[in-house]
Amino acid sequence: MSFDPIAFCKGTYEDDSLEAGLCLSFATTNKLLIATGVGGGGSNGGGIVSFEEISTGLNVFFLLFAASFIFMMQTGFAMLCAGSIRQKNVKNIMLKNILDSCIGAIGFWSVGYAFAFGGASPDTKSFIGYEGFFLANVTSGTELISWFFQFAMACTAATIVAGTVAERCKMEAYLCYSLFLSGFVYPVIVHSVWSESGFLSAFNDNPPFGCGMHDFAGSGVIHLTGGVTALLAAKILGPRIGRFYDRNGIEIEDPKPFPPHSVALQVLGTFILWLGWYGFNPGSILTISSINSGDVAALAAVNTTIAAASGCLSAMLIDMLIYRRETGETAYDITMVMNGTLCGLVAITAGCATVAPWGAMVIGIVAGWVYYLWSNLLVKFKIDDAVDAIPVHLGGGSWGCIAVGLLSEPTRTAKAFGDHGHYGWFYMWGQGSGDGRLLAAQICGVLWIITWVCAIMTPLFLLLKQLDLFRVDELEEEVGCDFSHHKGFAYDSSGVPDDDTLEKFKLDRSAHQLEISQRRGTPAKPKNNGERKPKSVVPSDAEQDAPVVVAAQDQAEEDVA
Repeated sequence: MSFDPIAFCKGTYEDDSLEAGLCLSFATTNKLLIATGVGGGGSNGGGIVSFEEISTGLNVFFLLFAASFIFMMQTGFAMLCAGSIRQKNVKNIMLKNILDSCIGAIGFWSVGYAFAFGGASPDTKSFIGYEGFFLANVTSGTELISWFFQFAMACTAATIVAGTVAERCKMEAYLCYSLFLSGFVYPVIVHSVWSESGFLSAFNDNPPFGCGMHDFAGSGVIHLTGGVTALLAAKILGPRIGRFYDRNGIEIEDPKPFPPHSVALQVLGTFILWLGWYGFNPGSILTISSINSGDVAALAAVNTTIAAASGCLSAMLIDMLIYRRETGETAYDITMVMNGTLCGLVAITAGCATVAPWGAMVIGIVAGWVYYLWSNLLVKFKIDDAVDAIPVHLGGGSWGCIAVGLLSEPTRTAKAFGDHGHYGWFYMWGQGSGDGRLLAAQICGVLWIITWVCAIMTPLFLLLKQLDLFRVDELEEEVGCDFSHHKGFAYDSSGVPDDDTLEKFKLDRSAHQLEISQRRGTPAKPKNNGERKPKSVVPSDAEQDAPVVVAAQDQAEEDVA
């Protein structure tokens, strides 16, 4: 029941009473709201906008801001993926990144949102939502902005997979698994963890282990889901030709790396994703109109920053130290810098609102090690991930969920999930308890997500492979998906001169220079001021160009004759 200031102020109070002071404050606030164009149209009909209405509008705007930042992450994914692959497949991956949003919108509007949140109630438990299909009867701004926020998150899971299977996945297969993932597989996981009726939900009246799974912004729900799907797809689809095996299927002794065609796009994508995470993590508080909500959102922003920075430095340093030990040289790998940052961001997503800043640093440092380990394991087991999304999202996501069960601080956990009495295992040991219920809930959540995704997506990928709908043929892969599927390459090279044109230009320039030298009647001065240069085993540029100059001279003499 909302507080009605008009009814309250109709009473008679002493001039110096607290009630009179409150009424004066309400009157002043009303004048201010009307002057600024906010007041005068409240739902109570009295010309005053209630605090509840102001709070609702503020919360809607907050989610609009956060969801827009999350949606902008699609740009970051597109830039990162485009820069990480070879230039002959840029159009293909960019198109898939755009379609992620389009397919995700249709799938989540039609059935996904209903499966995730439909019919939720904290006093019951269910496996899947069952009402609200096509947003039926969803009319309020609060409900509509909730859909927009959750849609932006849903698109992320499908985008993770697109980067992993880049350069060899058919468009038909992509459209199929993307719709299935965003419309069914992902919503079931959302329902189990984030819905009030979820069997792992911390928001149910009877949560498992007395606390439920704590995944504040989606290390498990989003990133682990996408990472496991990407691993299954990469394993069933197989590596790109020449990565681990040659054309005849014979194993290559040393795996062949496929360098990124644009490091600049990779770095740009990384920064855009990092920026988008400030909508992802702080925005998951869902409201901002109370002091408690503001405290949680602010902590999430701080922890997000610290974990990203720690993951970056951790991955870079461990790679540098191991490389120095193996080769005796020091080198800093920018791939480790970028993906270490992203792995730190993924890992802190679950606990950004429940761990202390020093805990965020620990999570980020370990995330850098986790990325390095997973990246090397993929090469060892010959699993080809075109953008290293599996180490970032599967490795970082699973570690982030476990870290919550170890490092969640009591006061901060109570603000984000309520004071249920079960916190990070290290804190519980510090209290002399050793209560590991939250850790158990986190482990069960990770196992549930892995099991569900494997059970549903593995048959789908095997079916696509059996129907020859999963992978492009060898010739199409060799020439690139841009040329074979999208009417030409992303970069127009028609204006670049061919080798014959360049050679003709060199001959013409040499003849022109020779003609100028003959007109002047003086040979060009040597660059060493007349000193004799020592004989070099490697011919100089002039010696290499001598046949060209002689040919040009002969051609010039023939023209004169």
